[in-house]
Amino acid sequence: MRNHITRRQLLASGGAAATAALAGCAGGFGGSGQGDEGASDSQEATASGIDESDAAATVGMVYALGGLDDRSFNDAANRGIQRARLDDGVEYTNHEPTSVAGFGEIQAELASSTSPSYDLICCIGFLQAEGLSEAASEYTDQQFMIVDSVVDADNVASYVFREHEGSFQAGNLAGLLTTRDVDLGAGATNPEETTVGFIGGLDQPLIHKFEAGFRAGVEYANTGVDVLTEYLGNFDDVQGARDIAAKMYDNGADIVYHAAGGAGVGIFQAAQAHGRYAIGVDSDQSRSNPRYADVVLASMVKRVNVAVYDAATATVADSLPAGEVVSLGLDSDGVGVVYGTSLEPAIPDDIREALSTSREQIAAGDIVVPTERSNTGGA
Repeated sequence: MRNHITRRQLLASGGAAATAALAGCAGGFGGSGQGDEGASDSQEATASGIDESDAAATVGMVYALGGLDDRSFNDAANRGIQRARLDDGVEYTNHEPTSVAGFGEIQAELASSTSPSYDLICCIGFLQAEGLSEAASEYTDQQFMIVDSVVDADNVASYVFREHEGSFQAGNLAGLLTTRDVDLGAGATNPEETTVGFIGGLDQPLIHKFEAGFRAGVEYANTGVDVLTEYLGNFDDVQGARDIAAKMYDNGADIVYHAAGGAGVGIFQAAQAHGRYAIGVDSDQSRSNPRYADVVLASMVKRVNVAVYDAATATVADSLPAGEVVSLGLDSDGVGVVYGTSLEPAIPDDIREALSTSREQIAAGDIVVPTERSNTGGA
């Protein structure tokens, strides 16, 4: 039996409070709202001074490639563990692998550690699944969670998101706005072009879900809108993303939506240079990248922060859904579209109403959003 069980027994007097905090976590996944997306993105290279006798739980954070300060996916995960530290006394260390091979090495290193002894290891990103399958099998007493993939093991809680549903909303917004005359902030649309774009990071099934949902949303809004698509091949090439976006804007795109992680900054730079717009991803990027708020119409938020927070606080309460898959979509506010802080006034009321209606229809199952690019019919 691992040391963390003993620590929880010592903290039994605080168990009720931890359970209450978990139950009151802003209504679970449904209550994080836009406020969480605007939380500080200041990072710690490593949480220092861990005292296991005082910690409600000790968590090892293993981030996706690209590391912290991506103003998107990894930073969202970091906000979740920071919140768990503030709310529940969770202590943590940050780890930023630079290669896929490094994931398994760090997972195993943390699982075998006795100083500190980790109650939970959070594996952020689908590329960690292969390494985690081996680590979970070897260290059966260690609890893990993974974001964006499913690892079938009794000691792994798998958190997945229905990104295609949120991306449908982003596509619906883009498809409606590209036909309108919008001129606010540093951008404007050209209603004569009716073209939008999508830039993905890695060309693989998870990112295809973003594209499939986006295309379906665009088509649902207007079948006459053209969608330009290109993949970058990574999540950190800012200049490459800028070059691709610039080409799309030159070819008539009013709005470009991305699922390219930290490289997305390049898309915002191109939008400013071309006087056009962008839609961010994972976090509210008008807040995490305020210098580009004048071109970020909206962001498809994927509340990775809440998944991490939920896993950490569930570990404190000894209720981690290990061995289970937690699927988060529009119905649970696991994903959604939030309008940009500066450009929200550019969104007409009838478009807001249209997005609200499509959101309700998706949540109710009246609109089935495709997950594959070969099937992009919306309703």
